[in-house]
Order: sequence, then C-alpha cells, then structure tokens
Amino acid sequence: MLRVVCASANPHKVAEISELMSGVVDLQPRPTQLADVVEDADTLVGNARLKAVAVCLSTGLPALADDTGLEVDALNGAPGVMTARFAGVGATDTQNRAKLLRELDGAVSRTARFRTVALLLFADGREIIAQGVCEGSISVAELGERGFGYDAIFIPSLGDGRTFAQMSIEEKHLLSHRGLALRALARSLEDLPTA
Repeated sequence: MLRVVCASANPHKVAEISELMSGVVDLQPRPTQLADVVEDADTLVGNARLKAVAVCLSTGLPALADDTGLEVDALNGAPGVMTARFAGVGATDTQNRAKLLRELDGAVSRTARFRTVALLLFADGREIIAQGVCEGSISVAELGERGFGYDAIFIPSLGDGRTFAQMSIEEKHLLSHRGLALRALARSLEDLPTA
C-alpha cells in the first residue's frame, strides 16, 4: 500500500481524511516539527499545493493535502478561499459561523456549496487532483453538536434537512464535499500504473 503523508495540521480534517482513506493508502501523520504553511494562494488548488509541497519536501514521501471553501450565493461566492479566515486571521470556528450568520441576516436566498480540492503530490512532481462539491443551504441558527467548521449551519441538499453537525460521521461522509473529493482521488489512484 502506498505510504502517504497527510499534509493537514487541522486535527478534525486529519480524522476525516484518515477515515475516508483507510484501506486506500498507508496514511502517515504530518511531521510535528514542520512549521504551519501560510495558505496565501488565491485558489483552493493553490492552497492545497502549498501544503503538499511543504510536506513532500520535508519527508520525501507523497503528500496528501486538501483545501475547502464554502461558497454562499448571497455573498457572491464568499467566503470561498477565505473560509477558514472569514472572521479574520486566527478566527475560531465559532467566530466564523457567527460572522456568516450575521452577513446572511434577513437574506431570502441561503443557497451555498462546499467545495473541496484534494491533491496528492508525488516526490517526482506528479500530482493527482480531485474535487468534491456538496450543494446545500445555510441554516438560520446553529444546529447540532458534531463536526467542526461550518457543519452546524450547513444543510446538504441531498440530506433530510439536518445540518452536517446533526449527522453521524458515516452519514456526513456519504454526502460531504471531502468524502466526494477523497473517493474521487482514491478512484484515480486505482488507475495509476504500478511501476
């Protein structure tokens, strides 16, 4: 099984990636001594690539990185690439959710989507990029205790009206942007020639 280093430093993301890629790759933790990567690219692919390059150079092993954006139609696609920093650099998940709910106060349309880019970078420079998109809407208040990020205010269209934070992890994985992106990446890995 291919040994791959997880490029994410977010423990919640690492847990989800580990579950979703179990049995697909031998996922190794990100080196603890590696400094945080400044995610200053203007696209999700760019930010994922920055993380993957840093980890690949540090370890010499393939690196798996992802980046996710929440695109809210009433906000012209914001927060998008700024999703993790919507309420400012160093903002907490709670602060980001609160800002988004304030911005949408009174909005008629609350449609939105999560977009995840998963990028696997090999030491020789080859990369596999996969994307997952989950359409949905933003709730008027936080609902649910599970998950992280914006899970408590995102209701996936293909669900039953619950937010991600109200779902079990298995239910979320079936519908989520990250689940879709990583399953697509796993399929691409199956098609790689074995040399």
